[in-house]
Amino acid sequence: MKKPLLLIVLLILSKTFAQNNSKTAFQKSRYELAMSYYDKADFKKAIDLFYFASKIKPENEIGIESAKKVDTLQHILREDIMTQALGTWKMIGDKPIWAVNQTYDSAEKDFEELVEINKNEILFYERNKKTQEKKLIKSEPLVYYDGEETSSLFSDIILSDGTVWHCIISNKSDELRVINVGKKGANGYEKITEDNIERFYSKVK
Repeated sequence: MKKPLLLIVLLILSKTFAQNNSKTAFQKSRYELAMSYYDKADFKKAIDLFYFASKIKPENEIGIESAKKVDTLQHILREDIMTQALGTWKMIGDKPIWAVNQTYDSAEKDFEELVEINKNEILFYERNKKTQEKKLIKSEPLVYYDGEETSSLFSDIILSDGTVWHCIISNKSDELRVINVGKKGANGYEKITEDNIERFYSKVK
């Protein structure tokens, strides 16, 4: 009776050991690929892979080192996107700059919406097209969202109403796209995956 029991235990231990080895090998492959992007200064690809590697086995050396790299790259990438985002942006609607009907839609309005971004705040204005008078509508502290529920590790911000927005700036730094990806409330985080609200802005100065 003891031998079959011992055999079952050994089989379970062997399977567990094999699974752990497989996870460790996969984690190592993700880490090495992340390092290859890191060495080429492709930090956006690197941070995703480091984050993935850190979650496979957080307690081992690779997991700990990957988590440190995520923290470092998060700081670098946020500094980079902030440099591009500083200034004033004009809202052009829910379509990109090249959209055919965007100019017509904008022409129908008496006011245009502006967003001014500095290192600490986001200021929302309305500007009268005729008088050029600018009126402050509201201001928001610039707060990055670090929750694990979103797919972004560095470019999501959370507003005072709990809405979380994913921010993307074009390669030429002349267009800002924001997407409402979720909302943080009393009942936790609600992820939005369909019919997300989007806004596009063009750089004014």
